[in-house]
Amino acid sequence: MSLVWVYAVQESGAGDAPQVSGVDGERPRIVGTERLGAVVGTVADDGFDEAGLAAAMEDLARIEMLVRAHHGVVAATAEDRTVAPVRLATVFRDDDAVVHMLRERGDAFCDVLDRIRERREWGVKVYVDGAAAGREPASEPGPAAAADRPGTSYLLRRRADRDRSAAVRASARAVADRVAGVAREHAVDVRRFAPQDARLSGRDQEIVLNATFLVDRAREQEFRDAVSAAGAGAVVEMTGPWPPFSFADEGQS
Repeated sequence: MSLVWVYAVQESGAGDAPQVSGVDGERPRIVGTERLGAVVGTVADDGFDEAGLAAAMEDLARIEMLVRAHHGVVAATAEDRTVAPVRLATVFRDDDAVVHMLRERGDAFCDVLDRIRERREWGVKVYVDGAAAGREPASEPGPAAAADRPGTSYLLRRRADRDRSAAVRASARAVADRVAGVAREHAVDVRRFAPQDARLSGRDQEIVLNATFLVDRAREQEFRDAVSAAGAGAVVEMTGPWPPFSFADEGQS
């Protein structure tokens, strides 16, 4: 037996499926209606049913493989057309169920395709070396304070370190807000996410902005230049352009 994995939705007649391998090593294909086509792949029932996917969510190596393959198909499809990416692990029992989904959600998908046409997604992260603040030499307290009682000098240094660290972080967050504001002025839409654990990025710095922006293709260089200029005083990381994964959810349940 087999199931049908859905990668993305495009307008009917927009083009053939890309010649790349999917999540199960399969060759993607198109299943469609008069208005829309879904880029899909036939996958094995074993491992891609509800129980199999639930088990996969506990296996980091398999999750990474699925994400890479899914995004790879979407990105290859989006090279020459507008597509609405579908969430990872969207699986149907057969082609008829996919067609039913396209008819049921057709208006919503068409609205999404209209909104993201000629637009792509750019990720922006802002980092600050918060740990460095604590390594800066603290100002020594005055003689009167140091002589007040044992431990006072130590406590004052600790408080000065905390104050200095808080000031550095506040400054970095101000930079993050400035970057986000400037980026938003040059974008169509934005999604802000909770900061990731620094360990996941392999960086020592603290992340103070984690956002993604929907940008007109014609304004991408303008967007990049503006974000770079606004990020003075912090480490700014831009990624993309990507298919609009974060902005294509209106057509999905």
